[in-house]
Amino acid sequence: MPDFKDIEGPVARLNRMSREEAYAELLKCCGSTRWAREVAALKPFWDVTQAVIIGHRVWTELPEEDWLEAFRAHPKIGETATKAAVTEQEKRWSEGEQQRARDASEETRAALAEANREYEERFGFIFIICASGRTAEEILAALRERIDNERDAELRAAAGEQWNITELRLRKFFDAA
Repeated sequence: MPDFKDIEGPVARLNRMSREEAYAELLKCCGSTRWAREVAALKPFWDVTQAVIIGHRVWTELPEEDWLEAFRAHPKIGETATKAAVTEQEKRWSEGEQQRARDASEETRAALAEANREYEERFGFIFIICASGRTAEEILAALRERIDNERDAELRAAAGEQWNITELRLRKFFDAA
C-alpha cells in the first residue's frame, strides 16, 4: 500500500500541514469552523478530487447552525464588509467572485441592497449565491426568484450555493500549491 508521504501534487501541501495549520487554511475556503475542523481531521488525501468529495460529504452532514456560521463569513452581494472577521485571502477571493456585481449600475446595486435586506428579514440569513461569472442583474434575478421559497427549501438552496463557493475556493487553494 502506498505511503501518503509519497503523494505529490497540489494535495501534498495540505497533507504536510499540521492539523491546526490545515484547519486554518480550510477555514479560508468555508467559514464553518466545524467543517474546517472535520475535514482537517480526515487528511491525508490521495488527491484533490478525494479532498473535494470528503469536503462535500462533511458539508452536507452539518447541522443548520454550521451552515449559518459559514453564511455569516460572507459579505452581502455587492458589499465588501462581512459580519465575521476574514483573512486577506478570503477578502480577495470574495472580491474576485463578486467583481461583476460591484461593476453594476447604481440602480442595480440599490435594487440588490434592497432585495438583500428583504431576503435577510424573511429568512434570517444573508442571500448566498456563487457569484463567480454572474452579472449583478443575474444575481438580482436569482435573489428575486428564491425569495419566494419556503425557509427550509431556501436554506438548502443557500447551502448548495455555499458548497459551490467552498469547492471553488478549495480548488483555488490547491491550484496555488
